[in-house]
Amino acid sequence: MTQTSESVTWLTQAAYDQLKAELDYLSGPARTEIATKIAAAREEGDLRENGGYHAAKEEQGKQELRVRQLTQLLENAKVGTAPAAEGVVAPGTLVTIAFDGDEDDTLEFLLASREYASSDFETYSPQSPLGSGVMGKKIGENGEYELPNGKKALVKILAVKPFTG
Repeated sequence: MTQTSESVTWLTQAAYDQLKAELDYLSGPARTEIATKIAAAREEGDLRENGGYHAAKEEQGKQELRVRQLTQLLENAKVGTAPAAEGVVAPGTLVTIAFDGDEDDTLEFLLASREYASSDFETYSPQSPLGSGVMGKKIGENGEYELPNGKKALVKILAVKPFTG
């Protein structure tokens, strides 16, 4: 998955199909299931002290939020390969960095949104501190990002290659 601007998200066909299947399930069978849970909990009586009802309503809210997220993502998605400059850190690339000048202390990660997290690689969002610190950098250049304690960390870009899934 690659985001080239705020409005376009590039997805592989497999990623698009996976997210579309999730959306279809959440907006169809999952909605029916949660409505059934809510109806059953209503039958139990007083809603003010009905834990099952409140849990089902909370689950419904989370589910509807995910439906909205997926709908927006898929409406702005393009299936294919994003145009990318070779050797430049961009969403959808596998990036290898060295920490603070120590070329033995390296990390390879996928720069992508969490919807396309891979179990094979750590995934960092382009909006994360590390992601934004290396975005647009070329091999050999340094990036800087802020650590949770407020200090700055320096990394060197060692390798950049497109993620092919």
